[in-house]
Amino acid sequence: MVPLGTLLDVRQVQGPELITRYNLYPAASIFGSAAPGFSSGQAIKMMEQMADQTLPEGMAYDWTSTSYQEKQVGTRLTSSMPLPLFWFIWCWPLSMRAGLHPGSDAGCPYGPRGGLPLLIIRDYENDLYTQVGLILMIALSSKNAILIVEFARDLRREGMSITEAAIEATRRRFRPIVMTSFAFIMGVVPLLIAFGPGAASQRAIGTVVFGGMLSSTLVAIPFVPVFYVATQSVSERLRKLRNQNSLISLFV
Repeated sequence: MVPLGTLLDVRQVQGPELITRYNLYPAASIFGSAAPGFSSGQAIKMMEQMADQTLPEGMAYDWTSTSYQEKQVGTRLTSSMPLPLFWFIWCWPLSMRAGLHPGSDAGCPYGPRGGLPLLIIRDYENDLYTQVGLILMIALSSKNAILIVEFARDLRREGMSITEAAIEATRRRFRPIVMTSFAFIMGVVPLLIAFGPGAASQRAIGTVVFGGMLSSTLVAIPFVPVFYVATQSVSERLRKLRNQNSLISLFV
């Protein structure tokens, strides 16, 4: 039993109660958020620039939690955005695309066009969650157009005129469209007013989807039949001209 003072000098010092390590390296945690008017991606980029300029040699930085996930998913989201747009443009009839891309607002579907203003009103940023909601709206906002156009095409094949087919298809599908759309809109309300852990991401997605579905339901229903009549008329005229040219070539 040797007194401790014979082996070393004992004195009281102050130090951290918790020593943080990251990948076995001593680390310091920094918590922050973007300033109003700036996205989380802009804040991450700014922090990286400041760290590259100010950190001394031998020190580095890395991201954890949601910032780490955003960095990992950001590039994947950019690569996945063209995929639904490709199928939207390539696979669906022109009347559906026209009903979702009216006039000079080409490239801005009714759904996202209704979701973005609500996002601005609630002062939310265009972050990862809102972009996921926008991708979701590409499919959801097309549902109403598909229900009308597919029925109109079947009625046209049965012998109805183009205008009669569009009107009858809209009359038949009006109730299912309104019923399913507003059922979905009401189902999104809990996300719209969410609170507690993870509420920010839920409110961001809920805001985009709620506003987008509301806009798609109220605006797309009267516009889709009109665009169907216009595009179907042009398509049939072109088909007749092509058939006439084929007959002329055959006789020649």
